[in-house]
Amino acid sequence: MANKVLIVEDERAIVEILKFNLVREGYETLEALDGETGLELGRTADPDLILLDVMLPKLGGFEICRQLRDEGSAVPIIMLTAREEENDKVFGLEAGADDYITKPFSMRELLARVKANIRRRSLDGGPAVSGTGLVLDEDNYTATRDGAPVELTQKEFDLLRFLMQSPDKVFSREELMEKVWNYGYFGDMRTVDVTIRRLREKIEDDPGKPRHILTKRGVGYYFAR
Repeated sequence: MANKVLIVEDERAIVEILKFNLVREGYETLEALDGETGLELGRTADPDLILLDVMLPKLGGFEICRQLRDEGSAVPIIMLTAREEENDKVFGLEAGADDYITKPFSMRELLARVKANIRRRSLDGGPAVSGTGLVLDEDNYTATRDGAPVELTQKEFDLLRFLMQSPDKVFSREELMEKVWNYGYFGDMRTVDVTIRRLREKIEDDPGKPRHILTKRGVGYYFAR
C-alpha cells in the first residue's frame, strides 16, 4: 500500500510539481490550497506525511502544525518556507514540525527528506524499557512516563528510542542526524538541538536541569540511566 503525502501549499504550480514527482516515486498524494482545508485533511485523511507551507490563506502553517500536535497527531511534518531567517526555522520546529526545507529547493533533496521522515519503526525489537520509568511501545508508537502517557511526535519518539537503546553512549549531532533523520549533509544541526529541547520539556521534571537526556559538552547528547 502506497504511503500517503498531504501537500498543503497555495501555489498551484508548486503543488503540481510536487504531486508529479511524489507519484512518480510511488506515493499517493492529497492536496490542499489553503490552511483550513489542510488542517481538516490532516485530521481526517490519515496521511503518512505532511508537506506544509508556512504562508497560507485562511490559516498559517505554524498554526496548523501546532493544532495537530496539540490534538495528539504524531504524523511527520515537513515545513516548506521561503523565509531564510533562522528564527522562523526554529519556530517551525518548536511548533512541532519534524523538519523544514527552504524554497527554492531541489526535488532530489525534498524527496530524500520525505523518504527519511516517512520511514517508521526502522529499529527492530519489542518495547524499549528503562529503569527511569519511561516505556516506549514500538508497535503503537506510544510512550509513557511512570504510567502516564507522553505525547511525542514521530521524530521525538525516534530520537528518544535511539538514545534509550544505547544508554550512556554519547552521540554527536551529526551521528543523530544520520541515524535518526537518515540523512547527512541535507540536515541542519539545529533540528537536533530543538528536538532535544522539546523532548526534555516532555520527559524531564526540570528541563533546565535534565536527568535523562544529557549533554556532553563539545561532543553531543546521551541518555542517562
